[in-house]
Amino acid sequence: MKYSVLFFLFLGSTLTLSAQEEVDSLTIKYAEKVATLDSTLTTLYQVISGEKEEERDWQLFKYLFHPDAKLIPSGKNKEGDYLVRYLSPQQYIDFSGQWLVDNGFYEKEISRKTDTFGNITQVFSTYESFYSKTDEKPFMRGINSIQLLYDGKRWWVINIYWTQETPENPIPEKYSD
Repeated sequence: MKYSVLFFLFLGSTLTLSAQEEVDSLTIKYAEKVATLDSTLTTLYQVISGEKEEERDWQLFKYLFHPDAKLIPSGKNKEGDYLVRYLSPQQYIDFSGQWLVDNGFYEKEISRKTDTFGNITQVFSTYESFYSKTDEKPFMRGINSIQLLYDGKRWWVINIYWTQETPENPIPEKYSD
């Protein structure tokens, strides 16, 4: 009995150590991607972008986000009501990941308005979306409202809340320059 308790204690500490080793490995691999606000936002756009059939680095995508982060798309349903959906980074991957690979998708930031207070930052990031980086005209535009936290060591994406531009809801001039 004593040996089985020791075995489970050893197993538990090994699993904890393995999880910490994975975190440390990711930190070494991706530290420069979250070192500054600009590198974090640049990486966010780069990691979801790619040509058709090009796999995305979902490990890096998830590394950008705080463990409790949400991605929150919003828009009107067929009845004209505004709706939002709350997704974890993994749920976003499960819901949209294959579509990005199957269709090709490039999201390009065209304007950024940033407000910071202490360790929190709010960014209104205007984007254009393309199926390929060679496309000349975007198939969609919108604004990402991105909330970030700087914990003294790195930047974390806390939430991304977005909506697409529509004819009745065009992007205001102040967010497109």
